[in-house]
Amino acid sequence: MRRVRTRAAALVAVLVVGALAGCGASTTPHTEVTVLAAASLTDVFGSLAHTFEADHPGTTVRLSFAGSSSLVAQALAGAPADVLATADTATMQRAVDADAVRNPAIFADNSVEIAVPPGNPAHVTGLADLADPTRTVALCAPQVPCGAAARATFAAAGLTAAPDTLEQDVRAVLTKVELGEVDAGIVYRTDVAAAGDRVQGIRVPADVAATNDYPIAVLTHAAHPDLAAAFLALVRSSTGAAVLRSAGFGTP
Repeated sequence: MRRVRTRAAALVAVLVVGALAGCGASTTPHTEVTVLAAASLTDVFGSLAHTFEADHPGTTVRLSFAGSSSLVAQALAGAPADVLATADTATMQRAVDADAVRNPAIFADNSVEIAVPPGNPAHVTGLADLADPTRTVALCAPQVPCGAAARATFAAAGLTAAPDTLEQDVRAVLTKVELGEVDAGIVYRTDVAAAGDRVQGIRVPADVAATNDYPIAVLTHAAHPDLAAAFLALVRSSTGAAVLRSAGFGTP
């Protein structure tokens, strides 16, 4: 009986030590930096987040993508985040005016392009076809930068768009095109490039195609302002510029 008790006690000791060791492992310091970014930056910021995490062990970059107007609304409501990157300066200015950010910096630009499903079944050739009510067209909602850019592009061409659906971000428009739910949509040139053979792109003449500047800033209520500034610096670095250019963005 004494031997059985000894072995049982030894087993309990091993289990306790193992549990304590497990508890110690779970307390390893870890920091999460949250970045609110325009949907058109999905692929680029995904790549840069991996680079940042490799350069900052123990740090995870949490990316939250949406239409820029929605992101600014989140920032103004005090959503826990550290960095804000929008797809135009007008949307960022709302955050500046509310003192949610300071000193935003332009890091890229982007122009609109027509996207159609593979094979272009509706035979879309240009902007005039998107003003034809017999074709189904997806645009971003007017309060979203890609929607404002589309409206400016149609105005410059002297056309009135005939959208069948208004989406809350540019990737939602792209998805509609990829699935063949619409004949065409206005997205950014980078979205067409990112979609590969899932869509076809039709260039908009340069004299009417709207171009948006993309600003980025550290939020004034950032929980990790130093890491936020470091992520901003990566985006604006030569490394960031190379990733942006490879995705089709223009860079300062």
